[in-house]
Amino acid sequence: MWKLNHKDKKTTPQSYEIDHPNEVVEIFSRLNLHHKVALLRLISRDLMVNINGETTMGYEMNFEVNGALIEAITDEPLDQPSDT
Repeated sequence: MWKLNHKDKKTTPQSYEIDHPNEVVEIFSRLNLHHKVALLRLISRDLMVNINGETTMGYEMNFEVNGALIEAITDEPLDQPSDT
């Protein structure tokens, strides 16, 4: 019987460098709505929404899949001033 001398190969981590903006569009087009909601939750930390002079921070919003769309919901109505 023979023995295999198998050395564990270290896997190289996938590169996150983007060579061309089309790569982002290609990856995004393969995501389903639930994946996109997860991305929105991450991106929303850097988001500020201003509607009719009322500002809501992205981290105050909840993103959910509603049918074929993503719905952003705030806990506070936009017409009431916030505590911040």
